[in-house]
Amino acid sequence: MPPVPNPLAVLDRVRRDVERNALRARNGIKLATGTERPGVGLTPKDVVWRRGRCELWHYRNESDGGVRVSPPLLIVFSLVSRSYILDLTPGNSFIERLLDAGFDVYLLDWGVPDERDAANRLEDYVDDYIPAGIERVLALSGCDEVNMIGYCFGGNLALLHAAHHPETPLRSLTVMATPVDFRHLGPLGDIIATGGLDIDSVIGPDGNVPPQVILSGFRTLTPTSEVTRYVNLWEKLWSDEYVAAYQAMTRWSTDHVPFPGAAARESAQMLLRDNGMLADRLSIGGDTVHLRDIRCPFMTVLANRDHIVPEPAVAPLIDLVGSEDKHELRLDAGHIGLVVGKTAAKTTVPTIIEFLHRRSEVHA
Repeated sequence: MPPVPNPLAVLDRVRRDVERNALRARNGIKLATGTERPGVGLTPKDVVWRRGRCELWHYRNESDGGVRVSPPLLIVFSLVSRSYILDLTPGNSFIERLLDAGFDVYLLDWGVPDERDAANRLEDYVDDYIPAGIERVLALSGCDEVNMIGYCFGGNLALLHAAHHPETPLRSLTVMATPVDFRHLGPLGDIIATGGLDIDSVIGPDGNVPPQVILSGFRTLTPTSEVTRYVNLWEKLWSDEYVAAYQAMTRWSTDHVPFPGAAARESAQMLLRDNGMLADRLSIGGDTVHLRDIRCPFMTVLANRDHIVPEPAVAPLIDLVGSEDKHELRLDAGHIGLVVGKTAAKTTVPTIIEFLHRRSEVHA
């Protein structure tokens, strides 16, 4: 005979299910009405330099012990999405963890490009904005070097800067989810690379690629993500913590900014059609650029389940840079999971902190 269920256990399970269904109903109403959306990018910071729409942010280190690591850390973010993914919510913030570890943290945020930025080429970011940001960080910190982190396409900009300027004062360079083999960027990348899509055909009235086009491109990478997202949400809809994280990450995943037109055209030709990083066919400001000219301590971080920048697109990077002190960190995570969530907290951030600590001065 089958075992007789414990009446108390059954009662507890029924009570739990009733309570969770009530919480699902409450949280579902909040999601549907858009009330109580969690705040994002809340770590205190100051704008310490500005050029056009670009701003350099200096985060206030109010942690116990304050700044204990030098040189300062400069983060270069992507051109097509919002930087608050690195400072998502209190307790789930990459920036927060860096501050707690004693770093003096700065971030180059590109703002929201408009018609005034349509003529911006890659060299404007690589040869102008990034060097100016570094110069300002050095002036404020009193140091003569910086550690640099580049995230996603911000990593590409950081790589191009370091390769074009071997004399740049970098103590180390870390890039995260940064593609170099653009043949592996999915259907939209394939269409652009083969000439099936002319970038000019999607340029908006302001001369830039509209954010809606960028969002549609990302959605082609995971056509079933909308369905699975809601299935997972229903399972955890009773959890306030999960719902808050879901709201914040969903907001970021659909919150893109325009891609400056000239930079988009240049990227389509040099990075996608020519596959310039892998094929060693890079040109910035009329100069030939080689990733092997990067000599500073280097680390690349990639995620095995990244659907935006798949592992094969990132994997060749470690062999392309010329640094003798170079490392690769592979994680069982997705694109966002590199910087937020459990994988980031347990593995990504501690490993990056350890890498930087070993190449910096850490003061008690």
